[in-house]
Order: sequence, then C-alpha cells, then structure tokens
Amino acid sequence: MKKAKKLRPIRSHCPVNYGLEAFGDRWALLILRDIIFRGKRTYGEFLKSEEGFATNILASRLEHLISAGILQRGGDDTDGRKALYSLTEKGLDLIPVIFEIVRWSARHDSLSQARRIPALVERIEKDNRAVSKVTRAEVGRGEGIVQKYST
Repeated sequence: MKKAKKLRPIRSHCPVNYGLEAFGDRWALLILRDIIFRGKRTYGEFLKSEEGFATNILASRLEHLISAGILQRGGDDTDGRKALYSLTEKGLDLIPVIFEIVRWSARHDSLSQARRIPALVERIEKDNRAVSKVTRAEVGRGEGIVQKYST
C-alpha cells in the first residue's frame, strides 16, 4: 500500500487557515459531501459525482484528505483490488461544519438543492449538534443520509 504524502507545513495557525488547508478546497468538500450524504466510498463512485471530478484531481484530494487525517483508506472484503474510503474521527467531526454550509446555502441560494431535504435543514436549524451526533453514527457505519431526508 502506498504511503500517504506528508502535508506541507501550515502557513499559519489561524483557525480559519488551518481548516482551509486541511479540508477547504472545493473538491475535498465535495468528497466529504458524497461520503456523508450519499454514502459513497470508492474512487469509482466519487468519479460519478455530478460536478465531474478529473481523475488526477480526485486522486490528489483523496490523498490530501488521508494525509490530513480526515479520511482513511481500507480494503474491500469482497474485492481486494478495491479501496474503500471512510471518515476518521477527525473527519466525522466535520459533519456539523458541512451541515452549517447546507443551512447557509438553503438560506442564500434560491435554487439550492437543500429544498430536497427540508426535514434535515429544519433539524440543523433547530439543533445541529443533535442531528450531527446521529449522523455521525450513521456515516461511521458507511451509510449515506440523503435517502432518509429526501422528500
């Protein structure tokens, strides 16, 4: 198995900068979204995302998220050639952050697809901490949550 690349030194330890350097890239956030909401776990599943990952970008972001300790790569019990990606504890801690982005988008994007998951948006607005805790357990089991909240 390939060794994860070392992260380059952090430019500053400003909390916002640290977050941006760890997970703040557009493509990295879409990978996190796909894991949390859609239960995607393989390279091939991520490639099928509607935003259209280029293969080199996807591979680079997966490696970066692994190096940052946000993702882990494991083997598939049914197919030894396939890698499965999942969130680490550090990655699971990002669920409330991702939920706040969803809430913000629902409020400020008139065409937001958050309209498809109004029950989740409502729960996030009411108590992000509680819904994040439940979601953390579901995502930890490799489940996506979008079906649960779709109307």
